[in-house]
Amino acid sequence: MLRLLVVLFAAFCSFNVIASPVNINTADAKTIGEALSGIGQKKAEAIVKYRETKGEFKTVEDLVNVDGIGAKTVEKIKNDVLLSDAAAVADQKTDKKIDEKTDKKIEEKTK
Repeated sequence: MLRLLVVLFAAFCSFNVIASPVNINTADAKTIGEALSGIGQKKAEAIVKYRETKGEFKTVEDLVNVDGIGAKTVEKIKNDVLLSDAAAVADQKTDKKIDEKTDKKIEEKTK
């Protein structure tokens, strides 16, 4: 019985720790505050206010321009932050790097 309670407690706690990534260009302040560790309601509201006045975030690092958010916070949350079509952008950058490396290797071999 005690073992069952321990397992259930651990399972419950693990669900609270695991957060899904949040798109900071579309999410409301409540969602941002709940999804990002170290970002409370006030910082989440500052993120939304910045987005509304300055436009969408182009990179996760742009968050350092938001009042109350520093480089350490950005480093801590960067894996949980999404931008519009973030996966597609990442894939394109990766493909471009691979193509550049391949081109250099081909040039070296043909010399």
